[in-house]
Amino acid sequence: MTARGENASRRRLRFHEDIETEIELSWFACTDTGRRRENNQDSYVTTPPVFAVADGMGGHSAGEIASAAVVRRLAELGGRLSISESDIDETLGDAVDDIELDAGDTELGAGTTVTGVCISNEDAPTWKVFNIGDSRVYQYFKGALSQITVDHSVVQHLIDTGAITEEEAEVHPHANVITRAVGFNEAPIPDYTSLALIPGQRIMICSDGLTKELTDIGIQHFLATQPTAETAARMLVAQAVENAGRDNVTVIVIDVHAVGDVIDTGSLASSGISVEELES
Repeated sequence: MTARGENASRRRLRFHEDIETEIELSWFACTDTGRRRENNQDSYVTTPPVFAVADGMGGHSAGEIASAAVVRRLAELGGRLSISESDIDETLGDAVDDIELDAGDTELGAGTTVTGVCISNEDAPTWKVFNIGDSRVYQYFKGALSQITVDHSVVQHLIDTGAITEEEAEVHPHANVITRAVGFNEAPIPDYTSLALIPGQRIMICSDGLTKELTDIGIQHFLATQPTAETAARMLVAQAVENAGRDNVTVIVIDVHAVGDVIDTGSLASSGISVEELES
């Protein structure tokens, strides 16, 4: 397991060199090997403006090498005011070269999923969501949970074509087979989605070790009831491990407190800070 970056509470960030608007975020990442794996092949990066989770695959340590290569390259984007799709494409392409060099010849090859968000260089504050594989990005906002990414997996294809139901997918023998990855000497092809960056929003990024153990209802419960990004991330990982912990589990939770002068008063109340205190 490789971790790049640090956790933070109520940090203010600029998102555009020509615009003075700042964004106030809190974020927290945590990971666990789980109950059945010998090592943790997940890796994550929290270096604004990029946040991402990578879930490695391959024989022996190959998966860990692959996920580490991806987050190491993504961490190099840290400190920029914003990141474009071409930046992500180039970075993941470099990671493929690193994986081939670092992992060498392995019987199963080496690769990794990667999914995450970055603050884009559009005129308004925007999350650029990117995804390869079956790790996921969710949004919790105003009481509703939305899965933002679409899995690149055999069972997702079968669901999309109507061949199986979502319930059947959970017990399908090919449930762990993905159709896109970073590595295996192939050019990475991310899916991109733009998502408004707004106060009161909670973003969750996770490896499939979480979604194997928690339903959307369970995920929504912990995102809705935990007051901070840290407690939400810790509770989600702990519950996944407690439920069965069949895989490595990694979670990043990001809370958007303010965008410029627009403040999320709900998050202020939960943290014990009043609007009057901020204005004084």
